[in-house]
Amino acid sequence: MISDNDKKLLEEKGISEEQVERQLAQFRSGFPFADLQRPATIGDGIAKIDDNQSNTLISIYDKSINNEGKKVVKFIPASGAATRMFKQMFEFRNADSSKQEAMKSEKPYAQFLASLDRFAFGEKLKSMNPSGPADNIRLMLDADGLGYGQKPKGVLLFHHYNPSTNLTAAEEHVVEGVNYAMSGNEVNLHFTVSPQHLELFKEALKPTQDSVKSKMGINVNTTFSFQKSSTDTLAATMDNEPFRDEKGNLVFRPGGHGALIENLGDIDADYVFIKNIDNVAQQHLLPITTKYKKIIAGYAIERKNQIDALLSRMDRGDKTAVAEAADFIKSELKIVVSGSDETKVRSILDRPLRVCGMVKNEGEPGGGPFWTKSLDGTISLQVVESAQVDPNNEAQMDIMKKSTHFNPVDLFCCIKDRKGKLYNLPDFVDQNAGFISYKSLNGRDLKAMELPGLWNGAMANWLTFFVEVPVETFNPVKTVMDLLRPQHQPA
Repeated sequence: MISDNDKKLLEEKGISEEQVERQLAQFRSGFPFADLQRPATIGDGIAKIDDNQSNTLISIYDKSINNEGKKVVKFIPASGAATRMFKQMFEFRNADSSKQEAMKSEKPYAQFLASLDRFAFGEKLKSMNPSGPADNIRLMLDADGLGYGQKPKGVLLFHHYNPSTNLTAAEEHVVEGVNYAMSGNEVNLHFTVSPQHLELFKEALKPTQDSVKSKMGINVNTTFSFQKSSTDTLAATMDNEPFRDEKGNLVFRPGGHGALIENLGDIDADYVFIKNIDNVAQQHLLPITTKYKKIIAGYAIERKNQIDALLSRMDRGDKTAVAEAADFIKSELKIVVSGSDETKVRSILDRPLRVCGMVKNEGEPGGGPFWTKSLDGTISLQVVESAQVDPNNEAQMDIMKKSTHFNPVDLFCCIKDRKGKLYNLPDFVDQNAGFISYKSLNGRDLKAMELPGLWNGAMANWLTFFVEVPVETFNPVKTVMDLLRPQHQPA
């Protein structure tokens, strides 16, 4: 039953009663697992670019941005706090003094304390006069010190260059943007952040924004958005009824990063790069990063131009274009469609387009590239996370294990149609690609619903292409100790 108070809450959040009913039905039925057909591999779903192709694709991208006036935005999901980055350090922080004394000689604590000078925030930590070696960990985490345990990754000092230059992860995205995401004399960056962190981001970004403006004459436009409350999902009881708090109010939870498809859909740009906030490296790796960002962009624009030309010819009544489009669909997307079925051909091609960089699988966590079958029988390329695969299905798990590549969240997106109109991105979400997890609130068990992931189900019905990129372009910081890796240290 939906009460008057429930209706008021739903109205405030921008959620319809129909959405609530649909979510309850999904709790009852569950989400279907992905139907993997085979891993995408080099030559079968993943393109490997040679040197000659590289130069051509880079030229295509540069021409599109510099000569055709296309607008590009770099989109950076950055809303999460850095809590997981410091999980082990919190364990040390919360231990009693005798346990801390024993832990100081263990990894990673001993390595952390011995390597303070190698962290970009090391000098700041020392200036706070810690009472002893172990107090460095407390001051790094707590609000009376650096407060890193409560701040988002984007505003943490990641990289040290010289005594006067230490850059946050967010600032490194600005530097990258200057190198490959220019629109005219501007760099446009969009960060999705939590409301309570907005001022922290603005403060962290200002020095580099000002420096780029004064030294290079380049305007750095930074915009921000929050995950919309209308994308929150209802919590359910173990019996699949609406979960209510002690006051009887419906409980909603953030819908996961897939909800950011709404934020992405609000970006007014021709092209969008997507890259996670923690995936940045020291600037000695900028040349290879820039090269491959432009390669995947050029690959996307080349495909986009081909498709737009075919659709435009169909608009003019050119029947030969339908057959050519059917051939393109068969060769590039592995979908067989009649060369005379214009309606079907249009429905397949007239969509937003993305190219995802794929790195050889060397054991890092992350979704992988697969050929999958949808509920209507369509075979398509998708990024699939392990949580989407049935762990009790040996054949599916075997396909999962044979994946040669994984997704480092390295995307270039074309989000306007051939007439320059933005696609309505929520129209292309696979609503069956979410999953249900189990949580608790005040000691009571509940079911939580995760929306289809941003580069999984939220883009499932986009035109998708995969391109191999080198592992040097993937440098995530999942724990504070990752900052000691060579790619995060001076050359």
